[in-house]
Amino acid sequence: MTAMTTMTDVFDDIRGAQDDLVRITRAHGLRAGRTATTRAWPPAVDIFERQDGYLVDVELPGVRLEDIEITVEDGLLTIQGERPFPHDQIDKAHRVERRFGPFSRSITLPSHVKADSIDASVEDGVLMVSVPKTTEVQAKRIVVRPGNGQAAVAASVVKNGS
Repeated sequence: MTAMTTMTDVFDDIRGAQDDLVRITRAHGLRAGRTATTRAWPPAVDIFERQDGYLVDVELPGVRLEDIEITVEDGLLTIQGERPFPHDQIDKAHRVERRFGPFSRSITLPSHVKADSIDASVEDGVLMVSVPKTTEVQAKRIVVRPGNGQAAVAASVVKNGS
């Protein structure tokens, strides 16, 4: 007679392997959601454009306001912080799909934004960063002069690249 493997047996093997993994990570001082080199994870971001500016929505449920830092430097908007692991004492983790630990996301801003007027708020676990545009920038056509100092081409203002 052959032995028949039941679904319970298969899950017992998987749970056993998972328990071994949890035991090994605890032996190395790690918690669920952390790695030995704790790399920052990138939160999900949506970027929208409006007539007056851009809106950057960042999913950060479970992150406290004091754990969020937003900086702008050399046209780069950086949102970083940390989402702490919510449980200190766990005997067994059956499934951990959310990310914990440090996060970071950088977005290159267009040149026509008012970096000093960027505003941010949080609602229902979504960070909303408002990036206002500057007034329309007009390109200026440069006069090309012949060697004797007389203008060869008249200067004109170019609007919207035309």
